[in-house]
Amino acid sequence: MMQGPNPNRRTPFLDTLSPEARAAFTRLGTERRYAAGDILIHEGDHDQELMVLHEGLVKVSAQLDRGRVSLMDIRIAGDFVGEGAAMGVGPRSATVTACGDVVAAVVPRHELMAFLLAHPEMSLSLIEMVCGRLRRSDRLRLELGGYPVPVRLARVLVELAESYGRPAETFRGPNWNKVRIEVSLVQAEFAALTASTTDTIHKALAHLRKRKIITTGDRRTSVEDMTRLRMAARLSVPSPKR
Repeated sequence: MMQGPNPNRRTPFLDTLSPEARAAFTRLGTERRYAAGDILIHEGDHDQELMVLHEGLVKVSAQLDRGRVSLMDIRIAGDFVGEGAAMGVGPRSATVTACGDVVAAVVPRHELMAFLLAHPEMSLSLIEMVCGRLRRSDRLRLELGGYPVPVRLARVLVELAESYGRPAETFRGPNWNKVRIEVSLVQAEFAALTASTTDTIHKALAHLRKRKIITTGDRRTSVEDMTRLRMAARLSVPSPKR
């Protein structure tokens, strides 16, 4: 049984900063509030603001051919979105949608540039975060071509559980082997994340439920056994901690 903090949890950008840098960065922009389903960023727009998430979760999606939509990523409180357009590299490349109540700071390009010129160390932090996202995107593309759908789905579930999961509470503390994923996704979105079809995802989820590796309901997924899920994902299994 895995206990204690989760070492694989994705670290939001603000949590990588020193207390002083974080305080300075969070003073930028104008705070706005969004409800579930609200659009923070529209793909194709020419706005150039950076959006820093202070509360809530958002989904990042992009249009494909024939009207299809690809769910590209999920960002949490402490992350930022819209960095490409804010840096002046072109129009918005994706749509960002609130998954629930969201509080975000909208930082105009001119304000962001002035801040980075005054705090050059922050430029390095931003570059490191963007490079990390590019490495993750490259890895995901390789996995899409190298594994069958059930393995791709298991890998997506592992990442969601490790990045956005809430562990079961026990008398010995948090149990990271049993995790409730704190992101609401429908089967079409799982299909988008795995480059498959909803019918295939429906069967793959049913198989994991039958094996009692996961449970689903109310648009939420809970992992009942992270060790077995990682095995289904063909990932290494951490040594038990007691």
